[in-house]
Amino acid sequence: MFRTWVINKYLAKEFIKIIITISIIFFCLAIVMNIFEEVNFFKDIDIGLYTPVSLSLLYTPSLIYNMFPFIILLSGIWFFLKIRKSDEATAINIAGMSNLSIILNPSLVSILVGIFFITSINPITSVLVKKYESVKGGYERDKDYLAAITANGIWIKEKNLEINNFIRSTALQGNTFIDVSIYTFDQENNFLKRIEAKSANISTTKWDLKNVQIIDRNGKIISKDLKSYSYISMYDIHKINSLYTNLDTISFWEINDEIKLLEERGYSTKEMEAKLQRSFAFPFFLLSMVLLSSVFTLGVNFKENNSTYVFIAIISSVLIYFFNDFSAVLGETEKLPMTIAVWAPVAIVFIFSSIGIINVNQR
Repeated sequence: MFRTWVINKYLAKEFIKIIITISIIFFCLAIVMNIFEEVNFFKDIDIGLYTPVSLSLLYTPSLIYNMFPFIILLSGIWFFLKIRKSDEATAINIAGMSNLSIILNPSLVSILVGIFFITSINPITSVLVKKYESVKGGYERDKDYLAAITANGIWIKEKNLEINNFIRSTALQGNTFIDVSIYTFDQENNFLKRIEAKSANISTTKWDLKNVQIIDRNGKIISKDLKSYSYISMYDIHKINSLYTNLDTISFWEINDEIKLLEERGYSTKEMEAKLQRSFAFPFFLLSMVLLSSVFTLGVNFKENNSTYVFIAIISSVLIYFFNDFSAVLGETEKLPMTIAVWAPVAIVFIFSSIGIINVNQR
């Protein structure tokens, strides 16, 4: 019993060390690649190297989080390859542990690491991405508009050469804003007028407002009961629906609140529901990567150099990545139930790996 505990402790430590090593390698590569991208973004702005480097440091942890299943796949291949080529697997078998026992150890570690990443690392990366977008957004010359969904309604800020408009709506129903208020200010932020409308069709950037009244800066109604009124906006329904395209800014602990908020405002929650299901599936996705890596290494009879296993890992990662994304799209477009769309790739990899593990355990 004590011998088994010592072996399991050793295997867990070795696997964690390999995960950390590969994560550091990926982090350094991602930093270098992202710095080049940020430098290219700021090529026309004289800001030095500090800002691109700091932005890369803010954004890279999120990249590592999204790439982590494939980091686990490479870590698993490295781990199983190491204990196989050093004959540690044979020694462990002689000590009374089966190949299945060897595989179960890093499998358990991967689940625990997955839970830790979802509950602790993900909230940190979401804060860093928010900071990244906030800092970088200040340098985007064409970013003269801003939109947000809050507990108080849907808010939009629009800016042009002459005036600034602040728009508020209580909800979105299809292509229509409900209870719209448009506050107009000059460039010195002096209030000019307010437009109130019962609804606004935003299917195009030329909004069609219904039941409109216009109020001047002194609170006097200058136009009342207008059946229709046109307003030229920078937003249409497509831009409004893409407010949450970067879901990396939403942490695991905020997803349920965001879903409720979107439902209250009339927005689609499909992408947010997919993120929630992916978060629940994350530890099991890591588990499937470990099982797959064991099949690639312990489940083959021939001996190859390390580059062969790396090539296998890269091809597998690409195939799983596209299959995972394709399945998620089917869920978001309601071709498949969201739960099935998110969990199907995990289940398929798990089933394939389990069949291979049966063969590995018989060796």
